Amino acid sequence: MRKLWLKKHEDRRLRAGHLWVFGNEVDGSKSPLPGFEPGEAATLCDARGAPLGSVYVNPASLICARLYSRRPETELDAGLLRTRLAAALALRQRLYNAPWYRLCHGEGDFLPGLVLDRFGGHLTAQVTTAGMERRREALESCLHELFAPTSILWDNDLPARALEGLAREPSPWGDVPETLEVPENGCRFRAPCATGQKTGWFYDQRRNRRELARYAKGADVLDIFSYVGGFGVTCAAAGAASVTFVDAAREALDYALANAAANAPGCPAEALCGNAFQILRELCEAGRRFDCISLDPPAFIKRRKDLPQGLAAYRQVNALAVALLKPGGVLASSSCSHHLEAQTLRDCLTQAAAKSKLHTRLLFAGGQGPDHPVQAAMPETAYLKCCIAQVGP
Repeated sequence: MRKLWLKKHEDRRLRAGHLWVFGNEVDGSKSPLPGFEPGEAATLCDARGAPLGSVYVNPASLICARLYSRRPETELDAGLLRTRLAAALALRQRLYNAPWYRLCHGEGDFLPGLVLDRFGGHLTAQVTTAGMERRREALESCLHELFAPTSILWDNDLPARALEGLAREPSPWGDVPETLEVPENGCRFRAPCATGQKTGWFYDQRRNRRELARYAKGADVLDIFSYVGGFGVTCAAAGAASVTFVDAAREALDYALANAAANAPGCPAEALCGNAFQILRELCEAGRRFDCISLDPPAFIKRRKDLPQGLAAYRQVNALAVALLKPGGVLASSSCSHHLEAQTLRDCLTQAAAKSKLHTRLLFAGGQGPDHPVQAAMPETAYLKCCIAQVGP
């Protein structure tokens, strides 16, 4: 196994627990990056030659190496994959009584480049790095050995794969279902598998949906960027008076309405398809107001350079949501942009309220569920923020 050498002082962040190496941190005179094959394993060394652990390398990527073991000269082989996946499974089995969860969360489970969502017997897998793709055959073998899935969808249509120089065509194994069935918080949801967003379902919001539903009894609920209705349906099942879904995808809204009918048949539900910003303005102009609102937009800040424009979008959409609240209403505002800090998200909400001479009471501050573990030394892995607040005079 070859060595990847760091420049002087560039080991500090990794010694503190970080798992990523950037190209400008590598000593190219001792270990030229172009000499490595995409996905090749190497021993990572500091400037003095002291080993820091084992990485896989991709010279074409901004994150040129990812640490997968603190032991040097360690291959990411079937044995290590099996050990890490078994540890990931053991954690989820302590958390949940049934096999519906995020089974592997990349760096959070010390398997960088691998995301696995489990839906009973079905697995949806996302491999986002050349290093993990290179070990795909061993990974597949481990999945079959440990989980005996009935089907696997290798969801390759990801921008991250393009950045790593990988193909983006989906690859199914077995009889992949058209529709996923997900039990959560006392409800049963249906969501599209191959044509859905991300892996088909957002397990990361499980607890936050449950928290918002505590305020839903007798409430008129607005679910913005609803996808298949995770927040709105949970609120409807908790006794909401009505629920309105807003999303740009017609297919997702059809699922949302069906999920509402199945889980809360007595709760009136409507779906509004189109640009969320425009729909919120139209609702406001029509005098519509709501007791509970969920605001769960896509990532407006995907890269650091997007921060000014993305922050403006978060401020705007939170202001529109606040304007649609009844006095004393409750808003759950979420962000899945890891570049947006939790306090900044709260500021978007409180500043919108303050401009209307309203006060904000924070009722709950949450993030991704424990099946999406965070590497404590990597703030990048704590991507989801959710704050639930009451807004009133």
